[in-house]
Amino acid sequence: MNVLDSELVATSLTNAGFEQVASHRQADVILFNTCSVRQHAEDKIYSAIGRLKDVKKYHPNKIVGVIGCMAQKDQTLIFKRAPHVDLVVGSGQLGLLTTLINRATAGECELLEVGLDRKSNSLLSVQRSFAPYNPERGPDVKRGSHQSMVRIMYGCDKFCTYCIVPSVRGPEQSRSIDEIEAEVRQLANLALDDGVCLEVTLLGQTVNSYKCKLGNRTYRLSDLLYRLEEVNGLDRLKFVSNYPRHMTTDLLEAVRDLSKVSSYLHVPAQSGSNHMLKLMKRNYTVEEYRDMLAKVREIVPNAAVTSDFIVGFCGETEEDFHETVDLVREERFKNSFIFKYSARIGTQAAEKFEDSVPYDVKQSRNNELLAIQNAITEEDNKKFVGRIVEILVSGPSKMSVKREEDGPIVQLTGRTICDRIAVFEDDRKWIGRIIPVKIWSATALTLFGKRVE
Repeated sequence: MNVLDSELVATSLTNAGFEQVASHRQADVILFNTCSVRQHAEDKIYSAIGRLKDVKKYHPNKIVGVIGCMAQKDQTLIFKRAPHVDLVVGSGQLGLLTTLINRATAGECELLEVGLDRKSNSLLSVQRSFAPYNPERGPDVKRGSHQSMVRIMYGCDKFCTYCIVPSVRGPEQSRSIDEIEAEVRQLANLALDDGVCLEVTLLGQTVNSYKCKLGNRTYRLSDLLYRLEEVNGLDRLKFVSNYPRHMTTDLLEAVRDLSKVSSYLHVPAQSGSNHMLKLMKRNYTVEEYRDMLAKVREIVPNAAVTSDFIVGFCGETEEDFHETVDLVREERFKNSFIFKYSARIGTQAAEKFEDSVPYDVKQSRNNELLAIQNAITEEDNKKFVGRIVEILVSGPSKMSVKREEDGPIVQLTGRTICDRIAVFEDDRKWIGRIIPVKIWSATALTLFGKRVE
């Protein structure tokens, strides 16, 4: 979400006559696009903002802004902690950013634009305050014309007790299916002009909650996938993240039947304990989550399923944790994103529950669950050794960039249709192409291979 927002902000500023530069020393405007999901992310932002205090002192005309989720959450607190910040703009007000920068340039101070509080205002008023933001993107500001993200819905209405997202992203709102299709077609045309393949990732906080009403018909995510399957120039289609209770049969059948849709499903479980799931207000049981996985594997046998888990949530016992371990061991996710619980001010958990699990216990559980998942992932990845898989080549690998390799032959990286990362050495000309690669080795993180004719 934040990567896409940054891309869209860059589009808006470029359209307004700004130019991206390489460092803050060259910049007239410095913007921090922020995340509030965990405390560590916020601490890093405040530290980075603090380092600009002297820069602002000697260059008072530079505009410093904080945008996104932390801006919506902390609001005027940001000005108190960092008086050299000029503007604070929430994720629902990014369309006002260019105007606010112009006002700050003219001398106005402490400009604040954020969405309305969900607890104190009507739903319609709050929805309007979190305005959709989708400026048309051009090839000069995109990460790469062969990979793009498209937001299909905003906000979240699930109100999980640990999660700040409903407060900082606003109410759930789905975009028009026609508008989404038009955006994907525009991106596909850019890819065709560049002669590359296109992978689009559809984004939503709970992406499979998507619903669009046009006339007498309600369109769901499966309907959108069938629409986009017909787009000329689109080669691959993904969607993240999914909510377990909305993993419907029609959606899974679309994943099975549509050739462009990736067999990759990210469906966060968060815990394997019914006690924890109830405290988290996830609105499903472990048994229901397992039934959902069984349905996935029945309809899409080759699906690669990934999950999220929070360890050390309020009151989590050893028994609760080991029930999560059992779920991971038995269901064998492709990989899992594991997080230590971080209390967020403004969430129900922070207000009602005690953050009772010591940090060292959270760290120990995090490491144990991660080791179990990595062993499963490595074992399953090794099954690809000797196979030929199709890779969409995204660019030079991190190792290649670190080594500053600049010749035509570098270590390239890309992903399979089931979202496994693969690397191989070859010519840069393959970037943006889908090519066959034979896998000769595998770790928990990476498949290693060689291009075949």
